[in-house]
Amino acid sequence: MRIGIVNDLALAVEALRRAIAQRREHSVAWTASNGEEAVKRCAEDPPDLVLMDLLMPGIGGVEATRQIMADSPCAILIVTASVGGNAPLVFEAMGYGAMDATDVPSLANGDQAGAMELLAKIDLIGRLVGDAPVRRPQRAPARANGTKRLIAIGASAGGPAALVELLGGLPANFPAAIVIVQHIDEKFALSMADWLNRFSSNPVRLAIPGERPVAGTVLLAGTNEHLVMEAGGTLEYTREPVDQPYRPSVDVFFDSINRQWSGEIVGVLLTGMGRDGARGLESLRLRGHHTIAQDRASSAVYGMPKAAADRGAAVDILALNQIASKLRVLCADTRNVSK
Repeated sequence: MRIGIVNDLALAVEALRRAIAQRREHSVAWTASNGEEAVKRCAEDPPDLVLMDLLMPGIGGVEATRQIMADSPCAILIVTASVGGNAPLVFEAMGYGAMDATDVPSLANGDQAGAMELLAKIDLIGRLVGDAPVRRPQRAPARANGTKRLIAIGASAGGPAALVELLGGLPANFPAAIVIVQHIDEKFALSMADWLNRFSSNPVRLAIPGERPVAGTVLLAGTNEHLVMEAGGTLEYTREPVDQPYRPSVDVFFDSINRQWSGEIVGVLLTGMGRDGARGLESLRLRGHHTIAQDRASSAVYGMPKAAADRGAAVDILALNQIASKLRVLCADTRNVSK
C-alpha cells in the first residue's frame, strides 16, 4: 500500500516510517505536517491509506478527515500519541469516515509491539478495501413479524456520528432491544459506549456475555471477538470464524440472530468501508425480517450499505435522518411485514 503520513512531530514521522519499512508491500507516498497540507496532498496524489494524527497546528486531524472524505475519499487510520486520552476526537474523526485508531509506536527500544499493532491494523484495512465483489440475490419472501423486537445495527467508518444521530432520534423506553456492532478496537469500546450515552435517551453500555437484549437498552459489542447470539437469546463473544477480517463482524452477528432470535428483527446497515454486513442483511431479509441500508448521500463511506443495496438486501434505502423515524414506525405497527 502507498501510505501518506500526517503528523507535525518529526519523531512520530520517523517512528511511522520505520514501522512501514518492515513490510516490503508498503511504502510512504508522502508526509504532511498539518491537516491543510494533508487535504491538498490527498487531492493531488491520493494514497491507499492515510495515517492521520489528531492534534496539529492549524487544521487538526478531525477536520482534515472530514475534508478528505468529502473531496478525495480514501482509507484513513487515526495514529496519535494517545488514543485513550483523545477518545472524543477519535470518535468524531470516525464519524467523518476514519476506519480505526491506534497509538503512534515509540522509537524508544524499538517499540516492536507498537509497530506490530500498527502494521496489523494496516493489513486489516488492506483486506477490507480489497474485498471481492458480491452477487445479486433473488427477491426475499415475506414473513409475518413476531412480538419481540430486536434492532440490530452494523456500522464501520463514519459509524460513530451516524449512531449519534440515529440513537438521538429514538424516544426513551424505546419498545425494542437494540444491539450495535461497530468496527472499533476493544481498547476504546467502553469510551465509545460512554460517549454515545451522552446523546441517547436510552442507556448505552457494552454487551455482557450471558445477557439477553431487552427493550429500551442499547448494547454495543465490546471486544475484538465476534458478538453472537446463542440458543435462548443470550449474547456471547467468540473467536470463530478466525478467518473473518472484520472483528467484530456484522455478518457473524446478523447470521447468529437470524438463527436464534424468535421474534421480529429489524436489520440496519450504516456507513462503512468494505462489505461486512451485506450478506447478513440479505439473510435477514430472506427470512422475512425488515432491513434498512443507509443511502449514498448521507453515508460518510458508501461501502457496506452499497454492498447491501447491490445485493438487494435492503427493504428500505434511507437517508440517515430518516432511519430513526422509520424504526419508530416499525416498532409501533405490529402488522408490518417485509416487502
